Amino acid sequence: MTGLTLTVMKLGLLAALWVFVLISLAVIRTDLFGAAGSRLRAVRPAGRPVSGGVPLGQTAARPRRGGAPTRLHVTAGSLAGTSVPLGTQQITLGRAHDSTIVLDDDFASSRHARVFPDPSGQWVVEDLGSTNGTYLDRTKINGPTPVPAGVPIRIGKTVLELRK
Repeated sequence: MTGLTLTVMKLGLLAALWVFVLISLAVIRTDLFGAAGSRLRAVRPAGRPVSGGVPLGQTAARPRRGGAPTRLHVTAGSLAGTSVPLGTQQITLGRAHDSTIVLDDDFASSRHARVFPDPSGQWVVEDLGSTNGTYLDRTKINGPTPVPAGVPIRIGKTVLELRK
């Protein structure tokens, strides 16, 4: 083999390695942050969301009526449309079969989080040491955190809200 052939082969191998590294980084980024299209709701030309989402550039409407929330409603994920009445007992969320809401989500832990009333009557969400975390309106929670009505609670691909 000539020197030119060896140099071309080395450069080809180097290019193939860089392509592999870049593809690997893209896969890792997608696993960590999700695909750009999955974070945003698809919007119809008239500005209406396709599946109950919020049009781009707008925020979700907060409930206007006064009073305490009465239901925990699943707004996105495999259980979208499911609603659980709020009482005096805590609601557990996770993949375990004894959870109040059993999540069929690869990003949820078996005992992921719980929603419970505090002594003042306000509802609180607490992460139970999950691997991927629990988010309250795009902010990862680190301890028991009060949940206002209408603010999304995200566990993996599942989104829940307290509603009146």
